[in-house]
Amino acid sequence: MRNMPRPASDTVLLARAFDYASAHHSGQTRKGFAGAPYVDHVAEVAALLAENVEGVGAEVVAAALLHDTVEKSQASLAEIAELFGERVAGWVGELTDDESLPEEERRRRQVEAFKTASRPARLVKLADKTSNLAEVAASPPEGWAAQELADYVEWGADVAAHCRGLDERLEARFEEALKAARETADRLGTKAARSG
Repeated sequence: MRNMPRPASDTVLLARAFDYASAHHSGQTRKGFAGAPYVDHVAEVAALLAENVEGVGAEVVAAALLHDTVEKSQASLAEIAELFGERVAGWVGELTDDESLPEEERRRRQVEAFKTASRPARLVKLADKTSNLAEVAASPPEGWAAQELADYVEWGADVAAHCRGLDERLEARFEEALKAARETADRLGTKAARSG
C-alpha cells in the first residue's frame, strides 16, 4: 500500500482505509470473552457513523476505520497522512492514546482531551465508546471483577459526556449501549455479592 497516490474517490478512500486497518489489526482480538476479531470493532465504529450521522464525510468514516491503528499496531501518523491525507491523520492523532502511560493516566487524559477535541474526533470517539460499551455488555472481559467493569463503563460515560450535542441519532445509540453496559455491570455485581 505504500507509495500509492492519495485516493481519488470516497469509495477508494474507504476501501483502502479498511484494508489498512485489517492489515494492522490482523490477529488482534477484542477484550470480551467472545474474542471477536479486533477489526470488527473499527468496522462497527465506521458503520455507526455512516448509518447514524447524516452528511458525515468519507474522511471521517476513514478516520473511524483507522482510529486504533497507531495505538494498537506499528502504524504511524506520518504514514496515515501520506496515504489518507493530513485531515484524516490529524483526527486519528486526536483519537490516539499514549500506550506508554499507566492505564489510569491514559483514561484521565482521554477525558480531558475530548473537552476540546475537533467535531470529527468527538463523533468518532462517541461511536467508539458506543461500540466498546455494547461489546462489554454482550461479552464482558474474562477475569474482570464487577467493579472493574463498572469503572470502565463510567469512564466511557465520562469521555462521551464531552462528545454530546453533535448528533441525536448517534447519541441515542450510545445511550442504548450505556444502559446495557450498566445493566451487565449491575448483574455481575449482584452475582458476585451472592457468591461472596
